[in-house]
Amino acid sequence: MSSAEAVLAALREAGDDPVSGEALSSQLGVSRAQVWKHVGALRKRGYEIGGERGGGYRLTGVPDRLFAEEVGRGLASRWVARRYEHLDETDSTNRVCFELGREGAPAGTVVVAESQSAGRGRLGRSFYSPPNQNLYTSVLLRPTGSIADAPTLIFCAAVAVAESVAHFLGDEDAVEIKWPNDVLIRRRKTSGILMESSAEGTRIAFAVLGIGVNLNVDRETFPDEFRDLATSVSSELGGPVDRVAFTRDLLERLEHQLDQHARGGFDAIRGRFESFFRMTGEPIGVEEIGGERVDGIARGIAPDGALEVEITDGPRTGDRIRVMAGDVTLSKRRDAPRGA
Repeated sequence: MSSAEAVLAALREAGDDPVSGEALSSQLGVSRAQVWKHVGALRKRGYEIGGERGGGYRLTGVPDRLFAEEVGRGLASRWVARRYEHLDETDSTNRVCFELGREGAPAGTVVVAESQSAGRGRLGRSFYSPPNQNLYTSVLLRPTGSIADAPTLIFCAAVAVAESVAHFLGDEDAVEIKWPNDVLIRRRKTSGILMESSAEGTRIAFAVLGIGVNLNVDRETFPDEFRDLATSVSSELGGPVDRVAFTRDLLERLEHQLDQHARGGFDAIRGRFESFFRMTGEPIGVEEIGGERVDGIARGIAPDGALEVEITDGPRTGDRIRVMAGDVTLSKRRDAPRGA
């Protein structure tokens, strides 16, 4: 813990009681000038600290920022977020986390940004990333299982996000996962997930799970092309979401799902994934990698996480196929847009 963090912790512990600079100096083993300097640094970061000569310091307000000091308070995870990097702005948290992976950062390293200038989604799409309203994070993994199990790690993130969104909404029935990893609220997209990995021979050296969740952005401020098709938790809830509490909750749930996956692969989390998967029996379109489109009926999830589809159009009508990667649209409605 840095000296500034120690000052913040001491002010929190004191609650509404003011703490003198002399008392902080003695308690923390630093000079009063250093205490004053640390208080100034905390104020610059947005912490509201009252203080008058002779009256001591008192913490009166905390900024709406996803600082390590805030998210880490009461965080119950064992290995996820033990290293936590907070950025005011970056091009992409996935890029930063990927670089940390190359440098040898430990599994569970988390990168969080308040805004992204070039947030990325699946299939090369952009992710809308306004500042200080949502959650943009990436988590570094170093899986030890088989390379065949690695692609299904993305389902761990989908389940964790769905559970957290449902928890904050108080309505699990309103939340679903659109294969493979989009999380929807009442059939509007609220989260996108991207996984990237680095291989060494026949093993995965590391993987990065990138997660974006629309928390407090107003639906009416979305770009025109997907305003009607995307949403945020606050828009559906009718009030603001505590971003720190949501981030803490998500990281804990993600660790649980990843631990389950490490013990039993996709089969260990499949039941929970399927509890949020409501596409079975619905007409869908699948644009597979390479541009071929298939129209059919979703028939469920295979043991390896593939989407099972019964073709309903063309010469292959009636055939069942397994889709491992591609862009899925639900034919009964307009689907979540590119870039949402």
